[in-house]
Amino acid sequence: MSQIIHVGGTPATFDAFADFFDGHTARKHRVRLNIDNDLGTEMVLLITLPDDAVLRWPVNNIRLVRDQAAKDGIVLRLYDNALARLVIRDDTSTERGLLARCPNLHKRAKVKGRLRIATWAFGAVASVALIILVFIPIMANQLAELLPPEGERAFGESTFEQIRAGLDETGLEPLRICDGGAGLVALNRLRFRLEDQTELPYPLTVHVLDYDLINAFALPGGHIVFFRGLIDNAETPEEVASVFAHEIGHVVHRDPTRIALRSAGSIGVLGLLFGDFAGGTVVSFLTGQMVEATYTKEAESAADDFAHDILAKSGISPIGLATLFERLTEGKEEPTGLAKHFMTHPAAGDRIAKARKAAAKLTDATPAMTKPEWKAFKAVCN
Repeated sequence: MSQIIHVGGTPATFDAFADFFDGHTARKHRVRLNIDNDLGTEMVLLITLPDDAVLRWPVNNIRLVRDQAAKDGIVLRLYDNALARLVIRDDTSTERGLLARCPNLHKRAKVKGRLRIATWAFGAVASVALIILVFIPIMANQLAELLPPEGERAFGESTFEQIRAGLDETGLEPLRICDGGAGLVALNRLRFRLEDQTELPYPLTVHVLDYDLINAFALPGGHIVFFRGLIDNAETPEEVASVFAHEIGHVVHRDPTRIALRSAGSIGVLGLLFGDFAGGTVVSFLTGQMVEATYTKEAESAADDFAHDILAKSGISPIGLATLFERLTEGKEEPTGLAKHFMTHPAAGDRIAKARKAAAKLTDATPAMTKPEWKAFKAVCN
């Protein structure tokens, strides 16, 4: 901070005038500037106020104030005084003479308390991570059990429309829902066949989206979505039925509701920290979370077991799950699409072996669809 003293003489090494603001009032003071050696050891800028009081600013501590609107002069301050300002305008010789004597004009002040700042920053990051990774999942699991069926279905419908909007690459309209009549009839017959073998809090709703990703996923409230890419790559109706049954397993255990609630909670926390997330950001985040939902190992195993059981009760062989996964992962180091969606946690080989073992127990399996139904279903997006 500058020190106020009273002096009787004026050094002859530098003599100029400027405007001074003390930082406490809006009053402008016309001051006289001189340069002196402070006890012969440090060069000091003397700022003589109208009342003859003098401020001593060590030239090594003077900094240039950047980003000023006016370009007809310079504004100076002390590095440890954030308020006081010295303004020199329309006096090129004074500017040059003073700037030449201030060697640290552009030097940044040292950050004090770095350890404390780092500690607080680490604590803040750890707190956010704890909320998102621990507290939100716990609350989502509890809320998923308490959410009424009608609320869950409405949540699923809203999420489905957001996903349609998020996957549309044109930005003009939501992703097209495939409506090939005979194909949808065949898919719904398969749905009825599987649905009759379990108890659901709400009826299933099946959608087919015109998208080339090889995938299928479930949403809250009994919504199950197939992509055209999966239908194009499926070679038998049993492969589609096996994926269908697996997704019904997630619906029964309310896994999609947990994922959606976690995503919504995470968006809320991040929105409070970094600003309100809206529009495309929310759609993009929620789309990625639901389409490529990563369930726990226990949830995937439970959905597999459910699928094997419901397929057997429906008279459909679970072999389709094994053949589809084998074909999609053949010669690939990293699984993609449907394989990635299903194989994130449990070992792929174990799950394929488990499906083959379940298929071997069923000796009187019947086709999941008739040949005409299968043909119509393959063309559902045409």
